[in-house]
Amino acid sequence: MQLDPTELTPVVNRLKRAQGQLAAVTRMLEEGRDCKDIVTQLAAVSKALDRAGFAIIATGLEQCMAREDGSMDKKELEKLFLSLA
Repeated sequence: MQLDPTELTPVVNRLKRAQGQLAAVTRMLEEGRDCKDIVTQLAAVSKALDRAGFAIIATGLEQCMAREDGSMDKKELEKLFLSLA
């Protein structure tokens, strides 16, 4: 199933922010920063990635239901959703 890229612009932006946050985590590790600060930033990256994944799946579900073209069945969509859990 192909997703409409115009509907995913917010997701792309979220992923770019997460990419920047991850680069910051790497720098923090290299600089020997405080563990608490590193873990806090890493948790933010993880949450951003999770939210991006859920947004992608939600968009896919919406588009799949609107099309009803059978490109993905319920089991496949469920498997994708659970892969983020």
